Amino acid sequence: MAAALRARAGPAGAVPLWRLQGRRRSSFDVAVVGAGIVGLATARELIQRHPSLALAVLEKEQEPAHHQSGHNSGVIHSGIYYTPGSLKAKLCVQGAALCYKYCDQKGIPYKQCGKLIVAVEHDEIPRLKALYERGLQNNVPGLKLIGAKEIQEKEPFCRGLMALDSPYTGIVDYKQVAQSYARDFQEAGGTILTDFEVTNMEMAKESSPGSEDGLKYPVIVRNKKGEEISCGHILTCAGLHSDRLSRISGCSPEPRVVPFRGDYLLLKPEKSYLVKGNIYPVPNPRFPFLGFHFTPRMDGSVWLGPNAVLAFKREGYKLLDFSPGDFLDAVTYSGLWKLVLRNVSYGMGELYRAFSLSAQVRQLQKFIPEVTTNDVLRGPSGVRAQALDREGNLVDDFVFDGGTGAVGSRILHVRNAPSPAATSSLAIARAIADEAQRRFQL
Repeated sequence: MAAALRARAGPAGAVPLWRLQGRRRSSFDVAVVGAGIVGLATARELIQRHPSLALAVLEKEQEPAHHQSGHNSGVIHSGIYYTPGSLKAKLCVQGAALCYKYCDQKGIPYKQCGKLIVAVEHDEIPRLKALYERGLQNNVPGLKLIGAKEIQEKEPFCRGLMALDSPYTGIVDYKQVAQSYARDFQEAGGTILTDFEVTNMEMAKESSPGSEDGLKYPVIVRNKKGEEISCGHILTCAGLHSDRLSRISGCSPEPRVVPFRGDYLLLKPEKSYLVKGNIYPVPNPRFPFLGFHFTPRMDGSVWLGPNAVLAFKREGYKLLDFSPGDFLDAVTYSGLWKLVLRNVSYGMGELYRAFSLSAQVRQLQKFIPEVTTNDVLRGPSGVRAQALDREGNLVDDFVFDGGTGAVGSRILHVRNAPSPAATSSLAIARAIADEAQRRFQL
């Protein structure tokens, strides 16, 4: 194996990156497709449970955590929002505890700065109280409802009628966390193959009689360069491309991924004193997006936003990024049109705010009136892999899916790992590893 792989130098302290040389094939018991935070956490969990297995992570980019895992708000969510009893709620509460513990063990810096979910209108108060009850059912620690005076004690520049105080919420650099998972995986003997974009999965042609490799590693995985590996089983954790990988493998195309871009503003450094912890609005129950919020970052900056608009490129982080293929995939899907037609006014408002700085600032001024357009700059963006069914319903919980036939029976697709997947990554990894053990009899 060592002869087939070549190390590539990276920045000081970075994860060592590897790739296949030429067309020589290497064999693995399990290949995990996708080196985002969920894929890496899963690979780490599998190799800790099964140290005798040969495991690989296949990543199309030059480094781990290049997309959603490296383009998010960095919040460690506490589990308030999610339907009691759902996998999402269970894994978030477990995952937050595991995340804090892991960061302590690895010396990864984080801040448990808390969060206020603030009601600024009287009609939001019943929803806020319902959110409080939901958080209690989900066993979120430390929750309490506070009034206007206590809001200002915690956030002197914030105005509101009532707030839900979540002291357990924190912030961390998830790219750093993901890279630490990658190091754990490699140190345990796992292999990470970067610059390996999977384009085909199929059963190997009949091996010569008695070929042990052909029986043990019957699935061939190829990349766009024609390089290939063989493996026994495949786990896909591909985020923005989860539906495409499912289609490649001959599994169900549903649910489809529709990309939504979220654009953030940056509070100018001299105004960072306006925000101490996370400040969130009371969410609209019709949408999974949490609305404009104030998010302190580990580097001392403060992000404001995001909005939520249809992205015309699955990995398009700029306002005018466009991919003809991604665009056609989205606009020819009936589920998207059903969603759009049900929410025309909301969608037009989000699109307007994407281009209008003053419109975004007006949303923020509901909570901190002192913020002006002179206090903000356009900041980074992220793209969310929102799963959507053909009826136009946003899929809000985790979806694990396999397939039929020779190849499909050897694959487990993580079809939807919605926010808060980064918070929940270690708990999700346990759930995926359990499912892999059951399906693949590892």
